[in-house]
Amino acid sequence: MTEEAADTTRTKEVLQVPSKEQSKIEVFFKPVGDAPCVKKAKWKVARSDTLSAITSFLFKYLNLVPHKDNLFIFVSSSFTPPLDTELGTLYDCFSTEGMLILQYCKSQAWG
Repeated sequence: MTEEAADTTRTKEVLQVPSKEQSKIEVFFKPVGDAPCVKKAKWKVARSDTLSAITSFLFKYLNLVPHKDNLFIFVSSSFTPPLDTELGTLYDCFSTEGMLILQYCKSQAWG
C-alpha cells in the first residue's frame, strides 16, 4: 500500500460520523448491600447523559424518596465519579465486555 493510499484510509477513519447506535452505550446496574434490585438491569443510554441523570432515573425507578433516602453510584467497585461526568467518558475508560457496570447502594460501600 502506498503512503497516499494509507493517508486516505486514515483520513476516512477519522472523518466517520458516529451512527445512532454508537451514540448510545450499554449500562448494567448492579445492586450492592441493601439496595433494591432493578427489574431490568441492562439499559441503553446516550453517551452524553451525565451521572446526575442516571441518579435521578434510579431514584424514580426504585421509588426512593429524595432528601430521605441516599443513593451512591460506584464505578469499578471503588469510586464515585462527580455527578457532571458524562457516561461516554466513563464507558471509554471503564467499560467491560462492551458495557459500563455501575454498582448502586443506599449506604456508602466503598471509598
